[in-house]
Amino acid sequence: MYARLFRIADALARGMAYLGGAALLVIVVLTCVSIVGRALVPLDIGIGPIRAIYDLTEIGMAAAVFAFLPLCQLRRGHASVDLFKPLYPTVLNRLLDLLFDAGMLFIAVIGAWRLTLGMLDKLRYGETTLIAQIPVWQGYAASLLGAVVFALVAGFCVLRSLRTLGGKTDAEPEHV
Repeated sequence: MYARLFRIADALARGMAYLGGAALLVIVVLTCVSIVGRALVPLDIGIGPIRAIYDLTEIGMAAAVFAFLPLCQLRRGHASVDLFKPLYPTVLNRLLDLLFDAGMLFIAVIGAWRLTLGMLDKLRYGETTLIAQIPVWQGYAASLLGAVVFALVAGFCVLRSLRTLGGKTDAEPEHV
């Protein structure tokens, strides 16, 4: 059962990371096209700058950041200070891992909850971006997808830490 949950969490985390990477690539391409278009304006050649580039960059970057959080959590990639970790007994290190994973689960759930409320608020009032008039709730929805997957993966990480604390040696199945 645990191995199946790990595969699901890993697939979700990787899938979100790929989506975040794709969002960043789209932003880079659009930015390059906009810069080239802006450079060609004096020559009266080309498409000109992309009118919504700032709005699209803002939405895409927010979505990409949330998309990378699940994989970072699963791989224990968040910043940590391990200066004294070798000096602590194994049980204390495992207990600290559980504490930090539970803290990240709390943060992930609160973040997803607040993004949901923000998205509903933006949807209700019909707020749009300044330049391109893109509905702001869409940016919240794109970020919310990553936040929900982050919360699910963080929940799995708490389970992983509990199993490790309980002495299970198979708490981290091999992954690619």
